[in-house]
Amino acid sequence: MTKAELIGVMADEAGITKAAAGVALEAYIGAVTKELKKAGKLGLVGFGTFSVVKRKARIGRNPQTGKAIKIAAKKVVKFKAGKTLADKVK
Repeated sequence: MTKAELIGVMADEAGITKAAAGVALEAYIGAVTKELKKAGKLGLVGFGTFSVVKRKARIGRNPQTGKAIKIAAKKVVKFKAGKTLADKVK
C-alpha cells in the first residue's frame, strides 16, 4: 500500500476529505518522529510500540566483490506489534 492509497482509505473510513486525511497522516508521522527523537519510545496500546535502538558497528561484505567493509554504528527504529494487532493479522 502506498502513502496515497493509505490517505484514500483513511478518508473513506473517517468520512473526511483526502486533503484532511493527508494533513492528519503528516501530523501523526511528525508526532511519532518528534517523540522518538525526544524519548526514544512510543507505545500505542493494542497497536504496538515504536522504539529507537542502537545498532553496533560491524563488518559486512560487498556482494559484488566479496571484500570486507566496515558498517558504522547507528540508531534505528524498531516496531513491536501489540497483542491486538498480532491477533488480527494471524
